[in-house]
Amino acid sequence: MEMIFDSIKQTLMITSFVMVMMLLIEYFNVRTGGRWTRGLQGHNMKQILFAMVIAVIPGCLGTFAIVSLYTHGILTFGALLAALVATTGDEAFVMLSVIPGAAVKIMLILLALGFATGFLTDLIFKNPRYTGVTEGHYQFHHEDEGKDIWEAHRVVDVWKNISFERAFLLFGLLMFIFGMATGFFHHDDLHEAAIVNAPNEWGFMWVTFIAGATIATFVVGTVPDHFLEHHLWEHIIKKHFPRIFLWTLGALLIISYALHSVNIESWLRTNHLMVLFIALLVGLIPISGPHLIFTTLFASGTIPFSVLLVNSLVQDGHGALPLFAESKKSFAYAKLIKVAMGLLIGLAGYFIGF
Repeated sequence: MEMIFDSIKQTLMITSFVMVMMLLIEYFNVRTGGRWTRGLQGHNMKQILFAMVIAVIPGCLGTFAIVSLYTHGILTFGALLAALVATTGDEAFVMLSVIPGAAVKIMLILLALGFATGFLTDLIFKNPRYTGVTEGHYQFHHEDEGKDIWEAHRVVDVWKNISFERAFLLFGLLMFIFGMATGFFHHDDLHEAAIVNAPNEWGFMWVTFIAGATIATFVVGTVPDHFLEHHLWEHIIKKHFPRIFLWTLGALLIISYALHSVNIESWLRTNHLMVLFIALLVGLIPISGPHLIFTTLFASGTIPFSVLLVNSLVQDGHGALPLFAESKKSFAYAKLIKVAMGLLIGLAGYFIGF
């Protein structure tokens, strides 16, 4: 029962932040008439560099943002793949604290691999954009033009006759902020290790979660009814929330059961010949946590650098869970490409000895 409760809490936390990211992207896109994304569209190289810089930031937040931009048809698959290669998720906090030299090497290598992979992918794929974006996904209406998206004197009128949709969104955002501030939403022990070793005790992730939700609360509380109903409620909540929540919950329940049933660390220590393939398999798990085993084993001198690099390459923390919910095809392609790369690097490390 505790495992189910923990999985539901993690799912609520992940889904809530993804919704916040989508809400802010929708707001700024409509608020600027799409101008902020036009600098990226049509410039694959710029998209790849942008995605890598965002994703290499420790934690899963950057990857959440890149996945949201990809599923909205703004970034190409090559940019998405570059981000998924470059990221090391929450594990980056621990690696930078415990093995800083190796962590910097891994990040630099993954950045180089991400750039090369993203560039080649966009060259090879005829249509590198997400095909699940429907026509008018970012649709602009007459009411969205000019200053109509936000005018101070309309806020009072909005609150006098507050709609159910606005009240529901505000309640959800406030509950999310309250849950983060009080510690109701938290990572499991492995994640807590990552946050304890971060530069400050509150943690970069928590500050970003609360800041993003606070901005989203301001947006929901001030935008006109038209924008809220057509862009935020109809598009984001009704279309994306149920799918992301249910698929994320299902994945976390299965993963939690598997991890509680198998002693992965013991398995790794007693099967040295299989450690490379185990690193690849563990890297497939779309959450942060299990991958920290390889950081511990490398720090103790149990495994070589190449194995830690392979696991860091294949894994992408929690960041890819929303991608799995939105586009299983894109998720599978990204994982297959990363596994192939990891296998080549791992075999090279095995035979060369690094």
